Amino acid sequence: MKKSNKRNYRYGMDRNTQLQLHGMMLPATALILLFSIVPLFGILIAFKDYRPVSGVAGIFTSQWNNFKNFKILFQNYDFLPMLRNTLGINLINNLISIPVTLFFALMLNEVLNTRFKSLIQTVTYMPHFLSWVVFGGLFMTLLSTDNGFLNTILMNLGLIREPLGFMAEPKYFWAIAAVTSLLKELGWGAILYIAAIAGVDQELYESAMMDGAGRFRRMWYITIPCIKPTVMIMVIFAISGMLNNNFTQIYVFQNSLNISASQVIDTYVYEYGLGQLQFGMAQAVTLAKSIIAIILLVGANKLSNKVTDSGLF
Repeated sequence: MKKSNKRNYRYGMDRNTQLQLHGMMLPATALILLFSIVPLFGILIAFKDYRPVSGVAGIFTSQWNNFKNFKILFQNYDFLPMLRNTLGINLINNLISIPVTLFFALMLNEVLNTRFKSLIQTVTYMPHFLSWVVFGGLFMTLLSTDNGFLNTILMNLGLIREPLGFMAEPKYFWAIAAVTSLLKELGWGAILYIAAIAGVDQELYESAMMDGAGRFRRMWYITIPCIKPTVMIMVIFAISGMLNNNFTQIYVFQNSLNISASQVIDTYVYEYGLGQLQFGMAQAVTLAKSIIAIILLVGANKLSNKVTDSGLF
């Protein structure tokens, strides 16, 4: 009987250990409740005539206005251009970043020299840790019309006669946003792909090599199919975040000359919702974005499960 009890005993299942584990979880749980769950009551102001002077109590005491804040947003003449810019920037960014990041991870995995591989990873990881204020400032200097690096090269090659105003012309903004995002997050975005590639069974590669398969054939027929679930998860997240731009990036690059192409939903909320203390409208936009994001997430996941037999859940 004693032997049976010992066999059934598992480390960590005794009462004292469980109490210690629960105690360790309490601070994190309290922080989540305080900073994530409690603020959700702010959703109420999306349906109310809330005034900041009323304070926290105003969240509950302000009069209901039904969907007035939503009407203000959707009836705004700037709404459709904002939506176009938001979707356009994200679409271009995803179409470029996902395949390029995947290709970079595949190529990096083939590098055999450990030192050279570490050097590439370090160089490509570093931009991720720079703030957009610093990184964006450096990039704007390169694109400057006043002895900017890119304009200087183009003029020396005879491709242009006078400097191009990259940051002043709206037609360049989407491309600039996509390229800078890729350059800043290329190495960091490849981490998940590299981790997934590391989990591929090496015997598959050995068998393929014995059959005479070259490097690119091994990538196409072994690596990519094996990491397909990871790729699909990244695609699903990208689709669900189509209404979320990198606010800091857009705000740094935005100016009065390119505003027609750079005004997105997030910058609009900051400018009018927070800048003019229209908290009800800002909360309405946030709520609408969250609902749409959930719908996109579930829809993309179902489509992925049907087409590729892999998804987030």
